[in-house]
Amino acid sequence: MVNEIVIGAIAVVLLFLISGLKIVKEYERGVIFRLGRLVGARGPGLFFVIPLLESMQVVDLRTVTYDVPSQEVVTRDNVTVRVNAVVYYRVMDPEKAVTEVFDYRFATAQIAQTTLRSVIGQADLDELLSEREKLNVKLQQIIDEATNPWGIKVSAVEIKDVELPKEMQRAMAMQAEAERERRAKIIRADGEFQAAMKLKEAAEILAQSRNALMLRILQTMNEISNAQNTTIVFPIPIEILEYFAREKEERKE
Repeated sequence: MVNEIVIGAIAVVLLFLISGLKIVKEYERGVIFRLGRLVGARGPGLFFVIPLLESMQVVDLRTVTYDVPSQEVVTRDNVTVRVNAVVYYRVMDPEKAVTEVFDYRFATAQIAQTTLRSVIGQADLDELLSEREKLNVKLQQIIDEATNPWGIKVSAVEIKDVELPKEMQRAMAMQAEAERERRAKIIRADGEFQAAMKLKEAAEILAQSRNALMLRILQTMNEISNAQNTTIVFPIPIEILEYFAREKEERKE
């Protein structure tokens, strides 16, 4: 009878000791509380937690990717848009993550959502579409500052998608089309201006020599004759008549 009691006591002690053995993985830390007071963070590896006197809460130290749900926001220029983003963060101080906030994951998610709405609401639509990197940096700084007391480090925030109303999409498409037409007209007008300047320069050069003008006219006639046209209509410039008149006067002299 005594032997059975001893064996039973030994078995209870062994179970008691075995129940206190804890294994924490490389990317985890175990935050230990002894009679409700914080002892510290342990791990990774195998260690002993005194049953009934100590308790442990495991904290994951890997980077967490949080997909911020789509938020409907009114920008500073009164345009309603739907924006979603992604936040990358990790626990740097497991003790603070357990003792300073009830649920650090939920708290970080709420901070990310409210900050996204606040920052987008202070930006214009053009800034949201063209300067997204600047807004990403601003979001990261604000969220990181808010979560720092909890031992959380926000490494990056990225705005993924900006959804515009259908009416705004049509208006922006019309604006882009008008802008392209404006550029096309400016380019066309600039080309005509440059062509006119070159024609002016050519005319001034031809005006300095009668023979050059005559040669240019003959070259034009030669090009027309090579086109294999059945009918050729070629206006006779006054300069040709003046040329022959000058030649006649020079011969008389």
